[in-house]
Amino acid sequence: MKRSKSSRRWLDEHVNDPYVKQAQKDGLRSRASYKLIELDEKDRLIRPGMLIMDLGSAPGGWSQIAGRMVGDQGRVIATDILPMDSLENVDFIQGDFTDDKVFQQLLDMLDGRQPDLVISDIAPNISGVAVADQAAAMYLVELTLDMVRQVLKPGGNYVVKVFQGDGSDQFLKDMRTSFDKVMIRKPDASRSRSREVYMVGKGFKG
Repeated sequence: MKRSKSSRRWLDEHVNDPYVKQAQKDGLRSRASYKLIELDEKDRLIRPGMLIMDLGSAPGGWSQIAGRMVGDQGRVIATDILPMDSLENVDFIQGDFTDDKVFQQLLDMLDGRQPDLVISDIAPNISGVAVADQAAAMYLVELTLDMVRQVLKPGGNYVVKVFQGDGSDQFLKDMRTSFDKVMIRKPDASRSRSREVYMVGKGFKG
């Protein structure tokens, strides 16, 4: 099958991407791992012994890093509609976290505890229709914020990928109502032409 120009460009970029090569060398699941590493270096998000929830976790790039950083005394509870191979210090639930049954499984796994940090590198399947893709992406991040408001520990932190565009300014305003401080970050590992940024909420008001 003949590849489109844009998918050819993506493939070339991907093959020659220094972060892709580094991930293979470091035994990491994806180049996205370096985004979380950078965010943590800047905002001091993860400590040993923490309880972390990872929404939209497959293939496990963020869960892998978080699991290593929390250590044996901590735990990462990860969920995605796609399957994900097991990782150290990570419990995985496959399914849609907005589905009542999956939500209940997550609550059962929390067992009355509240995560110190909720992370999400979630993105919708891209249709190629810009307006529809942006709407789908914003809908997903809004769902992660709903989850955060239900489970996050007061004073806890939240990191979410947001595509800048229609709805992103409104989302930032909404996020600011629930956190003491909200920062916008663009890690070096994030491709410069991508509209993705990461919003980091610190000090959940509960």
